Amino acid sequence: MAQAELDVFDLNILRILQKDASLTNKEIASQLNKSVATVHERVRRLKEQGYIKRVVAILDRKKINKSLIAFSQVLLHDHTAETLATFEREVSKFPEVMECFQMTGTFDFILRIATSDMDAYHDFYRNKLAKLPNITTVQSFFVLSETKSITAYPI
Repeated sequence: MAQAELDVFDLNILRILQKDASLTNKEIASQLNKSVATVHERVRRLKEQGYIKRVVAILDRKKINKSLIAFSQVLLHDHTAETLATFEREVSKFPEVMECFQMTGTFDFILRIATSDMDAYHDFYRNKLAKLPNITTVQSFFVLSETKSITAYPI
């Protein structure tokens, strides 16, 4: 189902849930002046069709001791389908890796890595990331401050 097939009601539900997924169907219905049953059915359908992938809590990373964020660019030695798939599979196993994107340009992948501090990052790099096969270069950048961090897509 393409976005064009979503009506205004669907889009409003998605906007509301992106801001606060803990709202009940009753609270959403109240905001949209619709019945609870109608909202319930629409939310169920949006989940079934994959528009809503999952509902999660967004934690304060500093309160859970994940204060250091690194963006690490990774260049692989070769680029066969098997090498790329192996890297993706293995790096996905590391709990420190929050996101992994295959990229165009000079580097093959960019990773968002969360650790408690520089010592923890160093341990991750030395004992996990650097041990993966076919890595040529890793270039890491460390976050000094966070100006904007949102999870809601503009729709």
